[in-house]
Amino acid sequence: MGMSVIISAATAQDAEQILKLQYLCFQSEAELYGNYRIDPLVQTLDSVRAEIATQLVFVARLGDEVVGSVRGSTDQDGTGQIGRLCVHPRLQGHGLGARLLRAAESGLADERSATRFQLHTGHRSESNLRLYQRAGYAPVGNATGQDGVRMILLEKDATSPAYVASA
Repeated sequence: MGMSVIISAATAQDAEQILKLQYLCFQSEAELYGNYRIDPLVQTLDSVRAEIATQLVFVARLGDEVVGSVRGSTDQDGTGQIGRLCVHPRLQGHGLGARLLRAAESGLADERSATRFQLHTGHRSESNLRLYQRAGYAPVGNATGQDGVRMILLEKDATSPAYVASA
């Protein structure tokens, strides 16, 4: 019988696995832009440890292996900022990214009183854009990251339903 993927809060002991996973997952993004200096690929282990200590960081575990992660924080106006969502390539396309996104949203709303959520993705990242739009996010602007990649900024209210239910 197979193991289930469990989503939980990250601990300091997860930092190295998160960084390795992030490096693996963001290779395809770097390839899309011809830029291997994108922020997720140059982040340091100490920086990941600091994020775990100060932000809401969730991981998806398959046994002892971290196979997904996401980070969330709130800014001064109560907007939940969600970032660095990644899922191991062998597990992509099975809803794990959506589960991690919902975990970050729930944590930010419940623990940090976020009233809306904001995230960004590269303008060529079509699968990311589809995931975020299915989850109820709408594009609200563009920005250029410090790494030079043009990003699409997406938002949704914390009370917005991600999926429309029908009877």
